[in-house]
Amino acid sequence: MSGHSKFANIKHKKERNDAAKGKIFTKIGKELAVAVKEGGSADPANNSRLRDVIAKAKANNMPNDTIDRSIKKAAGDANSANYEHITYEGYGPNGTAIIVETLTDNKNRTASNVKSAFTKGSGNVGTPGCVSFMFDKKGQIIIDKEEYEGDADDLMMQALDAGAEDFSEEEDSYEVLTDPEDFSAVRLALEEAGIAMAQAEVTMIPQTWVELTDEKDIQNIRRTLDLLEDDDDVQNVYHNWNE
Repeated sequence: MSGHSKFANIKHKKERNDAAKGKIFTKIGKELAVAVKEGGSADPANNSRLRDVIAKAKANNMPNDTIDRSIKKAAGDANSANYEHITYEGYGPNGTAIIVETLTDNKNRTASNVKSAFTKGSGNVGTPGCVSFMFDKKGQIIIDKEEYEGDADDLMMQALDAGAEDFSEEEDSYEVLTDPEDFSAVRLALEEAGIAMAQAEVTMIPQTWVELTDEKDIQNIRRTLDLLEDDDDVQNVYHNWNE
């Protein structure tokens, strides 16, 4: 992430998430339910979106029986909540850009909570599209060097042969980037090759990063991000603050 390890940030994120694993599993469970409903199948072999969410669940150390229960529950519950995808965009301190992806069964509640999180961090929600042009939507796969004993060049060739756009080596990890449309195929090829992935998901990657030096600005953006991460309706938060 802008001159320092992407994986360090992911490990930091995972450590924070370990304290609230139940909340993370609940959010992924919701994604599994939506993938089953929107993909029209509870069989990962026939539902690429479900395969991708299962991979994300495993990267977050979600137990297999928990994954299976979530899928079976979604497949067997015709009266389960209908979640709606809503994305919010806005600004944090000093022009930092923030994108918030939600899955909600109550738009009013979600809108109010997201707006409150921005306001409490001295930011504001903007109009759709106000900051998303500052990000590139990409499939991103992170491989921990501690989990991969092979040759970096071999890994790069495997990724590129599978359809990846870019491969880079960091201090403690490898990063594979794909077009969103090619993500599933690349992830599956690496999985079938027995390569463990620390992260595998379609994400929003900032084109440039914003440095914050004022302590008050740092406190404010942390407050906004913490409030958003704690909201059950919020699935993903992307920002261009260089932590």
